[in-house]
Amino acid sequence: MNILFISPEVFPFAKTGGLADVAGSLPEAVAKKGHKASTILPYYQLVRKNGFKPVVFKKNIPLRINNREESFNLLLLKHNGVDVYFIEKNEYYDREFLYGTPQGDYQDNAFRFGFYAKAILASIPYIGRQDVFHCNDWQSGLVPLYIKAHHKDDPLFSNVKILFTIHNMAYQGLFVKDVVPYLDISWDLFNQDGVEFWDKLSFMKAGMVFSDAISTVSKGYSKEILTPEFGCGLDGLLKSREKDLYGIVNGVDYSIWNPAVDQFIAKKFNEKDLKGKIECKKDLAESFEIKYNAKRPIIAMITRLAEQKGIDLVVNIMKDLLKDSDFVILGFGEEKYNKIFQEMAKKYKGKVGVSIKFDNALSHKMEAGSDMFLMPSRYEPCGLNQMYSLKYATVPVVRAVGGLDDTIHNFNPATKKGNGFKFKDATNKAFLGAIKKAVAAFKDKKLWDELLKNCVSCDFSWESSAEQYLKLYKNL
Repeated sequence: MNILFISPEVFPFAKTGGLADVAGSLPEAVAKKGHKASTILPYYQLVRKNGFKPVVFKKNIPLRINNREESFNLLLLKHNGVDVYFIEKNEYYDREFLYGTPQGDYQDNAFRFGFYAKAILASIPYIGRQDVFHCNDWQSGLVPLYIKAHHKDDPLFSNVKILFTIHNMAYQGLFVKDVVPYLDISWDLFNQDGVEFWDKLSFMKAGMVFSDAISTVSKGYSKEILTPEFGCGLDGLLKSREKDLYGIVNGVDYSIWNPAVDQFIAKKFNEKDLKGKIECKKDLAESFEIKYNAKRPIIAMITRLAEQKGIDLVVNIMKDLLKDSDFVILGFGEEKYNKIFQEMAKKYKGKVGVSIKFDNALSHKMEAGSDMFLMPSRYEPCGLNQMYSLKYATVPVVRAVGGLDDTIHNFNPATKKGNGFKFKDATNKAFLGAIKKAVAAFKDKKLWDELLKNCVSCDFSWESSAEQYLKLYKNL
């Protein structure tokens, strides 16, 4: 099969979150199984900053949008068996950030990602006919619409199948309806059964309505989004398409996230010999200027600083957490939380380490050097860091939602079964209770060693997930 993965971010070229990791790893896993896998994303400034230099594959491809003649360049870079294409249009993508500044989204995102969708379809004569378009998140939502509305009689698209994957229901790409005609969308489609959502244009809804099937990134989340609590207003539409809705948990690329081969950590280690983790913990403490103490756990978080991630809970319990643990956090997000954590680092110097940015190397050091990893999310479609943590013998403490609930099982000290600690209610009390259980286990070395054995024996490689996707592609 020829499969085109359409994702607004792809690791290692441009990343803001877990979507990039999936869009980087899944095509490689599919290619290893003998299929032709390609990805396509905008040519952001960040791609150049990350040191990648794709070559021009086709110059000045014409494109018509809103009765205007436009053009773009199609760039190509071959990476780990995958053809990675980039849409070069500097007025839209040559910016410091992918979707917006810390102050808010770019005002022209509807046009940026409308152009992206149009440009992808205009690239197909040069890339070649595809069997499957695998679209990811709202930024790719107009691709299915344009295929069904504008290209249904085009032989290049006649038998193409479309899968739309939801990585996060909360980010829907909502825009004022005035943009509808400028994106070449017929007003006939602007209704409850089409792309309208509370009198706005929804890119996410367009992707869901016009795709052949919808998937999301864990079985748990695929059930949760059928409810008003997690469906973000689209639970009715999802219920009407329940027979076309699938949940496939994301995999982990163990060629990247594996302490036995990790180039970023102080000392490599593996599941049979965890001694190197001690050096990694010392290195992590030094990186964050924390006083190293073998008897005090270092608890880590790598996250977007937003309430969805339960950041408010972390702030609320910090004083109690620091009684017998140290804390390090890497991430950025809402300005108020950026400031709160920077103040915490000053207030609790030597116990709290804070880095307000995205830093790939540091994220590896944190997975390897910390004892526990917090994910108190209000909702979590899949989550990847809990699976990375297991490989690095770092114990996840998570809220029992979505993919976190699917992948983490409560540790029972009596039976010695389980690979982490979970809590149900998004309250300070429940969250702190789970952390206290983890810290109590940490203080019992024999018990902790049993728990770490359980963690490192977990396998979430892409092998199984890729097989499930291939089966789904064939059945579309």
